Formats: sequence, structure tokens, C-alpha cells
Amino acid sequence: MRSRSRPTPDGTPRFWEPLAQWLFIVPAATYLLLFFGYPIAKNIVMSFQQYTITTFYTGAAPFVGLRNYSEILSSDLFSKALLTTVLFTAGSILGQFVLGLAFALFFQRSFPLGRVMRSLLLLPWLLPLVASATTWRWMLDADSGVVNGALRDLHLSSGVPWLTGTSQALVSVTLINVWVGIPFNTTILYGGLQDVPTHLYEAAKLDGAGPVTTFRYVTWPLLRPVVSVVLVLDVVYTVKVLDIILTVTGGGPANATETIATQSYELSFQQFEFGRGAAMSTVLIVISLAFALVYLRANRRAQNV
Repeated sequence: MRSRSRPTPDGTPRFWEPLAQWLFIVPAATYLLLFFGYPIAKNIVMSFQQYTITTFYTGAAPFVGLRNYSEILSSDLFSKALLTTVLFTAGSILGQFVLGLAFALFFQRSFPLGRVMRSLLLLPWLLPLVASATTWRWMLDADSGVVNGALRDLHLSSGVPWLTGTSQALVSVTLINVWVGIPFNTTILYGGLQDVPTHLYEAAKLDGAGPVTTFRYVTWPLLRPVVSVVLVLDVVYTVKVLDIILTVTGGGPANATETIATQSYELSFQQFEFGRGAAMSTVLIVISLAFALVYLRANRRAQNV
């Protein structure tokens, strides 16, 4: 019996085959539209409306054009939140990448208990962010925290206001986010290092190249596509960090740790200005989308190497 999946005698696929291919995509497309497309579209529509808590009772949410965007972009708090977001993101990525690369290079070598130490390194990644942030908040408490206690015992400081000082709070939440992000960077970079051919290291060793020269001319050029992907993903993940800052400082003190993400949360769920909060979220979506496009381009370049 002749199979119906075979092409027609002239080589063209049967009419129902393209339709069957599209039907396989329908479940995934439906899922994406319902759980990702609709919330984003609804958020964008709300950003052009005067959507407040009274809207839930009256149903009235008049369109106000670009007024929500004009109000948030012209406020002093937005410019400060944008600067804080940039500093928080840059500091987090720098710390996560440098330490992640150092750990990846360290674990590339075989040594006793190497697997156990690699497993322990994943611990910050496995813990819930709220649990990690709460633990760090206790540890960095100015009066009863273990960090200040150790500094006092060593006679290095009488106490640092890690979470209550306007200049120390941003550094503290950045360091916590670095601690949380190190396992991700280490895992991805370690995987990239496994793809570097070992015979290149052997050839470099025969040529008398030292560790620095080997890293510069062998490891780094072959690892660069993975580095691009890691850095772009770090930006996308870090720019929208919310739970760590809310748990540790709540955006304070004096808005010192207020980012665009926390400002959007505050407008929507504390001040119940859903329209302005949606406008702030849309700004964050645009920033993340820009870096997501960079990620797709970097990922395509990495696949072509």
C-alpha cells in the first residue's frame, strides 16, 4: 500500500502536509500568546490609560495618550532610578562575570574534591531568592549582623550601615546579586571552556607559553562567543531584578536602591497607579528587548563559530 506521507509523483508535498506542520505549532503558539503575549499587550494598553484602583469598581479607564510616559520620564525619581539601575546592573555584571570566569578557570583543572566544590558553588543558584536575600539582610544588619560583629571582633570597624546608609545600601544589594549570579556565569563559562580543544593547550605549552599568554591567545578568542551570550543574558536578568532589592532594602534608604523595576512595583502595587506603573514596566520591557535582540545576534554568531 502506498504511504500518504510520500510526495506526489512530481516531487511536491501533498496539500495537507504544510497544514499538519502548522498544526504542530498551534499548541506552543497558543501558550505563548496566552501567557506571554496577552500580559505584555495588556500592560502596553494600560500604559496609555488612567488605570487606577477605582477602575476595578467603575470599569472606566480613559485613554490619556502619552501622559503616563510624560509624567514618569519627567520625574526626578525616574532619572535617579535609571542611574541606580545602570550602576546596579554594571556592578553586578562586572562582579558576576569576573568571579564566574575565575571559578570556571579554577574548576577546569582536576583536583581532589573538585566535584564537591562545584556542587557547593551552585548553592546560591538553588536557593530561593527571597530566602537568600533575607539571610543576607540578617547578616548585614548594622546592630546584630554577623558581618559587623566580625569587623568589631577584628577591630576593623565599629559598625558599617550596610543597609541603612545611602552610599552603602546600593553596594550591599549589588554584592548580594553578584553572589546570586556567580553560579550561572561559572556554569556557562565552564561549559564553554570544555569546547576548547586540549591540543591547543598542549601546543601552547610546547611553545613555552605561560598561563597569561595561553589565556590571551588560546582561551579568550575561543571563549569570546560564549562570553557575549553570558554578558547579554546577565544584562537581561539583572536589569529586572526585583525580589532581592525589595527584600533587603525595599528601595531605600531615601530611594538609594530604587531601580526602574522597584519603581514600577511601587507605582502599581503600593500607590495603585496602574497606568503609570504599566508605563514604567513598558520602559523596562523596551530596555530588556533591546538587549534580547543583542543576545539573539550574539547567539547566532556563537552558533556559526
